[in-house]
Amino acid sequence: MRVRHSTTGSRWAAGVLATLLSLIGALLVPEPASAAQAARGTSVNGHAASASASALPTRLRGVNRSGTEFMCVQNRGIFDGPADSASIQAIKNWQANVVRVPLNEDCWLGINGVNSAYSGTDYRNAISDYVSGLRRAGLYVILELHWSSGVHIGFGSSCWTYASQCQKPMPNSDHTPDFWKSVANTFKSDQAVVFDLFNEPFPNLVMFDHNASWKCWRDGGPACIGFLYSVAGMQTLINAVRSTGATNSIMVGGINYSNDLSGWLTYAPSDPTGKLVVSWHSYNFNNCNTQSCWDSQIAPVAARYPLVVGEIGQNDCAHGYIDTLMNWLDSRDLGYLGWTWNTWDCKSGPSLITDYNGTPTAYGQGLKNRLASG
Repeated sequence: MRVRHSTTGSRWAAGVLATLLSLIGALLVPEPASAAQAARGTSVNGHAASASASALPTRLRGVNRSGTEFMCVQNRGIFDGPADSASIQAIKNWQANVVRVPLNEDCWLGINGVNSAYSGTDYRNAISDYVSGLRRAGLYVILELHWSSGVHIGFGSSCWTYASQCQKPMPNSDHTPDFWKSVANTFKSDQAVVFDLFNEPFPNLVMFDHNASWKCWRDGGPACIGFLYSVAGMQTLINAVRSTGATNSIMVGGINYSNDLSGWLTYAPSDPTGKLVVSWHSYNFNNCNTQSCWDSQIAPVAARYPLVVGEIGQNDCAHGYIDTLMNWLDSRDLGYLGWTWNTWDCKSGPSLITDYNGTPTAYGQGLKNRLASG
């Protein structure tokens, strides 16, 4: 999800636009029959024979902890709020078992003019220390690339700069493979750290062609027509991680802000370790926000691959939508993480908490109740 601290634009408006364009694209270019056929393939313990059911260490349910994707490039520090042991324990008290930590490409690599106090070695050390704190508390960690480089001035744009100052539609070939090689080398010794390659791809808002968008998503490079920068596809990033010898689980989201998985079974990248995990994001304002869509589009993918809902949420300060969604996910033993453990207004975040002691918002109460119920 895009945080409210992006320089311009509205996440909700972009979501509505993405929905409309996705519907148009689906009508103009139907999903290949092979995807539906693949969904009915042979499975073992609920997953495809080619995918490892042990790709995830356990069923992951927890929260996102935003801030480390935007504070550094806004010259405001590294964390939005505390990152000490007390703040970690507050998350633990909700009975969460995982925290998803967004990262910034420029800050990690120390490039594109970010203040050295908040980038490079200082940023990497701060993230490493926070991950160590989460692990000492017995929490799993998902590290994800949230903001990256690349000029994007089209639909869904909230900044026109090359630097990593907002969500871009796809990773870039200039820096993102190096980013993931560095992150993988840093954390490959701990299998409880999961790598989520790219927060919310939306090549469909550049290409306006459903199947072409999925091919761009996987392959990058020449497959990505209309981009103003060289795109790195998901296969390239998987290869970058595996080139380091890292065998950590890798999460990969679909298109249309990780909400559309309709092409996953046709265009899925490959992982030599068999530890590929599908990441799905689900909000009340997304296109796929009904049980009929979940049954037809998400369930077939979850039957073939391990799946985690990296972000769930709603923008009305209530929890009716996520309650219905969590019922569906719990019935299938699928994991999910609420956006976000930050003290923002729940409509602009949406925010789970009102303070870092863990006092829930009305929206956050829904997730807290569910985590506490086991």
